Amino acid sequence: MRRKGQWREEGVAPDYRFSLANERTYLAWIRTSLALLAGAIALDQLTPDLANPTIRLIISCFLCLCSGFVAIYAYRRWSYNEQAMRHNKALRYTSNMKLISTILLILTITISVAISI
Repeated sequence: MRRKGQWREEGVAPDYRFSLANERTYLAWIRTSLALLAGAIALDQLTPDLANPTIRLIISCFLCLCSGFVAIYAYRRWSYNEQAMRHNKALRYTSNMKLISTILLILTITISVAISI
C-alpha cells in the first residue's frame, strides 16, 4: 500500500518545461476559481437591487460551490497529468470542459433573467 503523495517519487521526473506548463494550467484554473468566488461575493454584497434577495443568495451560493469544485478539479487534473508524465503515459482527455461551459452558460442566462426581472 503506497502512502499519500508517493507518486511524486515514482517514475522519472519529466522535463521541467512540461511540469511548469502543467503548473501554469493549474494556476489558470485556480484563477478561474477565485474569479467565481469574487463574483459570488460581489453579487451578494454589491448588488442589493439586482433581484429578489433569495434568488441573489441562491446564485451566490451556486457560484461559491462552483468555485470549490473548480479548485478541486484543478488539483486533480494537475496531479493526473503529472503522474502520466512521470510514467511516460498519454495524458487523459477530459470532456469536463463541455460540462463547465454548459454550467456557465446556464448561469449566465439565469443572471441575465434575474437582472431583467
